[in-house]
Amino acid sequence: MTSITPNQPSDHSAAEGMDRSYSRPQTVMNVTWTAIAFTLLGIALLPLLLVLSYVTVKGIGRFNLELFTGQIPAALQEGGGIGSAIVGTLITVALSTLISVPFGILAAIYLSEFSHGQIAEWIRFATNVLSGVPSIIVGIFAYGVIVVTTGKFSALAGGFALAILMLPLIVRSTDEALQLVPQEVRWASSGVGASKYQTVLQVVLPAALPTILTGVTLAIARAAGETAPLIFTTLFSQFWSRGLFDPTPTLAVLIYNFATVPFQNQQDIAWAASLVLVLFVLATSILAHWATRKSLYNR
Repeated sequence: MTSITPNQPSDHSAAEGMDRSYSRPQTVMNVTWTAIAFTLLGIALLPLLLVLSYVTVKGIGRFNLELFTGQIPAALQEGGGIGSAIVGTLITVALSTLISVPFGILAAIYLSEFSHGQIAEWIRFATNVLSGVPSIIVGIFAYGVIVVTTGKFSALAGGFALAILMLPLIVRSTDEALQLVPQEVRWASSGVGASKYQTVLQVVLPAALPTILTGVTLAIARAAGETAPLIFTTLFSQFWSRGLFDPTPTLAVLIYNFATVPFQNQQDIAWAASLVLVLFVLATSILAHWATRKSLYNR
């Protein structure tokens, strides 16, 4: 027979101890609040899951080679695709990225590393105000600056409008990324004889680069889904883009135009374009999450 020493409690007594621990008020409250938190999380994610499921069901049926290579169909035309709209979206977003990223990163470097006192506070305040401006107002502004000046709708005007929308996101995310780099890193760089500019460009900026890329990718995802600014700037065309200074089709405007038409083929194209746009945004969000995991200094 197995003897039980005084210092070795039996299984029965251990089970009683566990039962008592689960019956404690504090343990019951922890389990209750955990269950409530998971329930509320599920409720918050439910609309997203419903939207993704509905768009997938409605749009997956039109996924084929013609969808990505065909021309945008006319009202009574059968078949067709959204290839030109995909290319137009990539062109417009690329232009906005080329415009906004250099200005946004340089502004954030100034705010984090070189500015002092009230100037930095006023710039951050102006950035927050700009991030809250409705996109349709930005579209009207771009229309007055680019379209009226050049006399034509174009991908360049659309890229300019989207760049304005992307700029505050890039400035804020880059500013926060630079502030995440510990001050000791700057002191160590200065201690070995590096200048202020060398410290920022060769030490601080590379350390914050993964988090900066996160802000850039999220800004690109937002720009790709904007519709109102593009209605005033790029307009729309059913043909492939011929240059930066011509009307350019985009996915967002295509969805806006085809979603309410009475023609079934164009409605199906709109659902397929919606799914493509959702997948693009999802891919950029995954890329942003992956870039954040690579950051050197996460608090």
